[in-house]
Amino acid sequence: MCLPQASGNQFPRGCFLSLLSLSKPTTMAVAALNGLKMAATSQAYLESMPVNDTRKLLSDLCRHFYGLGWVSGTGGSITIKVHDESIPKPQQLIVMSPSGVQKERMVPEDMYVLSPSGCFLSSPSPKPYPNKPPKCSDCAPLFMKAYLMRNAGAVIHSHGMESCIVTMIDPLSKEFRITHMEMIKGIQGHGYYDELVVPIIENTAHERELTDALAEAIEAYPKTTAVLVRNHGIYIWGDSWIHAKTQAECYHYLFDAAIKLYQLGLDWSTPDHGPIKKYGGKTNMSVKAGTVNSNHETEPSRRCIVLDIEGTTTPISFVTDVLFPFARNNVSRHLAAMYETDETQDDIKLLRTQVQSDLEQGIVGAVPIPPDDAGKEEVIAALVANVEAMIKADRKITALKQLQGHIWRTGFQNNELEGVVFEDVPEALQKWHASGIKVYIYSSGSRLAQRLLFGYTNYGDLRKYLCGFFDTTVGNKRETKSYVEITESVGVDKPSEILFVTDVYQEAVAAKAAGLEVIISIRPGNGPLPDNHGFKTITSFSDI
Repeated sequence: MCLPQASGNQFPRGCFLSLLSLSKPTTMAVAALNGLKMAATSQAYLESMPVNDTRKLLSDLCRHFYGLGWVSGTGGSITIKVHDESIPKPQQLIVMSPSGVQKERMVPEDMYVLSPSGCFLSSPSPKPYPNKPPKCSDCAPLFMKAYLMRNAGAVIHSHGMESCIVTMIDPLSKEFRITHMEMIKGIQGHGYYDELVVPIIENTAHERELTDALAEAIEAYPKTTAVLVRNHGIYIWGDSWIHAKTQAECYHYLFDAAIKLYQLGLDWSTPDHGPIKKYGGKTNMSVKAGTVNSNHETEPSRRCIVLDIEGTTTPISFVTDVLFPFARNNVSRHLAAMYETDETQDDIKLLRTQVQSDLEQGIVGAVPIPPDDAGKEEVIAALVANVEAMIKADRKITALKQLQGHIWRTGFQNNELEGVVFEDVPEALQKWHASGIKVYIYSSGSRLAQRLLFGYTNYGDLRKYLCGFFDTTVGNKRETKSYVEITESVGVDKPSEILFVTDVYQEAVAAKAAGLEVIISIRPGNGPLPDNHGFKTITSFSDI
């Protein structure tokens, strides 16, 4: 039960999360959890060093963010979970800043301490006039959503000018999108060549009324770590306060960059940040490319093109006769040289999990991998045997693709490998890019491998024409739900605004079922298609 609250300290009715809403644990688990909760909510723990340190950290950050202009005029707020190795994150206490208080003058004693379910455990004492009676942040219900839905360790609500203005440039846009900016690398799960997408929700008169819209955005955008509120600000979360702060700084930088690029007439949402296209006197950051052809027929209105690699942009023989053999011939050398690195240990962990599953399913070629204490050489020998079997079977699995990407990276960087694309590809990419059409890659190879192939081609670096890369982490290429996920990621109004080009009939069927326009690529070395397959075909990108 929540502690009784003084006037002004209550959240809006229904905003607290109830432990009763969690799935029913076992009797032993309940007892253990209750014991943990009692220890973590005791008066002694509330006065302990972890809680006091978090209070002080929060007041320090409020002063720092005030200096950045994020929490001026008593606006904005911060919340941090009390880090304690002995307590699982979902059961850790929450420290939250008050509302209506000069953020640069706050002290540790001004902070609220809440239970994991959102009940007050400690509230600040009232201060004499002209200070207002203490009141917990109006953002509390929204903070709790981030904690519950994303298992966050800290959440920041900023009123930074950049985060407000960037939502006003296009009043109808439901997303902020940007790509090819260095600071994108500071956002969880993103690299320089990726497209960062931040959902935008509409503002309301009262902060608490944003709760449902924020929750819907978090659910609709599973990869996002922030939600913009139009004409208002932004909510940002991270695994820890350091992660949340770092991302907040990167988001504000990117918003500021977008605003300045817009003032210069440049489009921040395209790889080369060229001039903003204008159609009928209207500025449009996301161009629709519907045209009328020479036969006076209206061609599809395309905003995005998604390209397969093997048999579409690149000869299948390059993959089978160059990339695969390079990975197979160098896997032992790579593992031996990089064995101690965190990256390779992650690769090995992923391979162990995959091989264990293969052994249980009786997959041909799978052999047990000995434990680490068996010795480096024995472990590597078993890994090599499994990887060679996976490559021979042309398996489309993340464990293999991730390791291959790391091996190929070394080859490309040492000029041992050069990516190959068909001669019509560079010109088509340049043409589509100049027309405002966003181009993405979707391949069973890892995103790293895709970036390497297009970054080191026989025609130079083509990544400047590409907005992003999709691999099997969005799903199998022969499953319709994968294309639904891509549609939701690239920001089109309807799936038919995406053209998908592939050489594989089953992929074409899956994409068509998701509503995408589909063209099948016929290139030298490609496999045969079924009779009466029903899809438009091309032999060159110049035909598109």
